Amino acid sequence: MKDLADVVLFDVAAGIAKGKALDIAQSSPVDGFSINLSGSDNYEDTKNSDVIIITAGVPRKPGMTRDDLLGINLKIIKQVAEGIKKTSPNAFVICITNPLDVIVMALQKYSGLPKNKVVGMAGILDSSRFIYFLSQELKVPVQKIKSFVLGGHGDSMVAMLGATEVDGKKITELVKEGKISKEKLKLIIDRTKKGGAEIVKYLEKGSAFYAPAASGVEMAESYLNNSKKQLPCAVHLNGEYKTKDIYAGVPVIIGSNGVEKIIELDLSPEEKENFQSSVKAVRELFDAAKKIDPDLN
Repeated sequence: MKDLADVVLFDVAAGIAKGKALDIAQSSPVDGFSINLSGSDNYEDTKNSDVIIITAGVPRKPGMTRDDLLGINLKIIKQVAEGIKKTSPNAFVICITNPLDVIVMALQKYSGLPKNKVVGMAGILDSSRFIYFLSQELKVPVQKIKSFVLGGHGDSMVAMLGATEVDGKKITELVKEGKISKEKLKLIIDRTKKGGAEIVKYLEKGSAFYAPAASGVEMAESYLNNSKKQLPCAVHLNGEYKTKDIYAGVPVIIGSNGVEKIIELDLSPEEKENFQSSVKAVRELFDAAKKIDPDLN
């Protein structure tokens, strides 16, 4: 809809990809976009892609955690990595498949693509959910709230309260003024962590579509237009935030070279501790992934 690029929808079930592509294409005269849109089950049809957004994997069912998906989705992502490596080795690859941080790390290892060109979409979505819930509670338009979320995608994510502002005022000030209680803020953070599960519970046969799509496209847009936007993404850390050889969510600059810069923030002692706990949870899950598939060692 943003007229960014021609699009190929890829699915192992060719009919689903072709049907959805045709359906979306038929909306182009109404919405006024003029790209070529097609569906396929053949990697050759995606050859030399500039950007690839991966949503492949089994969605959660009610009661499942993101981590429960690990074994199933590792197998799927291995096939996807081989397909991309063969047909689009220069692509900027955005991964949305859960459990996000571990799957994006596995994808990079399986594909051998450069680390600055393989990123995970989580922080934008988590930040968006957090801002939305705050706006509902405070009765303030979302445009007037600034915030972002760091760390792993899931229960260990870290809401950056020190960097959260509502209409130019720090959220900590609003707590002092009694505009929002600490308890209410804690509930909102908790709801953000479980934002995906809440949607899964309602849908029963699927998980979130629209907000993850908008978040992934924001990353693609920054890459294709060389916008150099600062966005929270799951990227490979090599010493930043005192963390090595792991993927975790931090603010980065995305431009035409992929991840062009990792922004290191001054974290409060509590934020540092929470971030390290989050990284530890990702590491433990990646250790579990290595037991499932020794190729990841």
